Amino acid sequence: MIPSIDLPRPATPPRRIGGRVVANRPVSSSMIRMGIELDESSAFEPGQFCMLNLDGPGEMILGRPLSILGLDGADLDLVYKIVGSGTRRLGELQEGARVAFLGPLGVGFPLVADAAHLLLAGGVGLPPLLAWARSGAGPDDLLCFGGRDDGDVPWELLDDRWRVSVDRAGDSPDRREAFTGNVVEMARSILGRDDRPRRILACGPTPLLRAAADLARERGWPCAVSVEERMGCGYGVCRGCVVPRREGGYLASCQQGPVLDAAAIDWTRFAAAAGAGPADDRPEERS
Repeated sequence: MIPSIDLPRPATPPRRIGGRVVANRPVSSSMIRMGIELDESSAFEPGQFCMLNLDGPGEMILGRPLSILGLDGADLDLVYKIVGSGTRRLGELQEGARVAFLGPLGVGFPLVADAAHLLLAGGVGLPPLLAWARSGAGPDDLLCFGGRDDGDVPWELLDDRWRVSVDRAGDSPDRREAFTGNVVEMARSILGRDDRPRRILACGPTPLLRAAADLARERGWPCAVSVEERMGCGYGVCRGCVVPRREGGYLASCQQGPVLDAAAIDWTRFAAAAGAGPADDRPEERS
């Protein structure tokens, strides 16, 4: 059984704020980093997200949910991938383009200073955990990131504390090594028989989250996962991002998540419901 974990209540109410793009460039073969100067200051908790839209005549019917990597006053930092027509339009924005930010939204990861943590990030699940690590990682925390291959890894964002795995081996930057296999396999190999109590924080595709929950169940560790569900509205109306609850019913990942207690999820139903990626004419998963 997975022990329960307490999740923080959002401290900053969401607002709609305009802004302008100051940078928008690739940091890996699949990820793009966008810097935005907002018209007003705001704050966030690691794990929260925003709905980002174009501002002006080209505004999309629905904003696109993007994880927040950083928000320092009016300086917003996002990392996302192109998964459909909406994020493709965001990827084409040039410096100076106007955007509309709605956030911060959702529940973030808990920050507990006196506990050891295992971070498991897969693909574009990196931003929430990278934000958490920048805010509160301690010397006993194990930080793990997994990508498809070396080109998929945003090496410039990962300092030497991050351990990296790739599904397919290739050439990595000088003095950096990558484990061949998935990120949970890598974590298991590093931990070995170490039975020190830890808290698992995970973000990535559903198979990674389920593997993280399985590891938590085996070790008796609490686990919080950030789910990557399709989000249309971002505030619980469309019900497009629900996750099955272990005790019945559903959790709206945009309101009660995206960070959820792994012990509260019905993993059998959740894994069975995980299907193909979003089509261009449907709300996109969080990028």
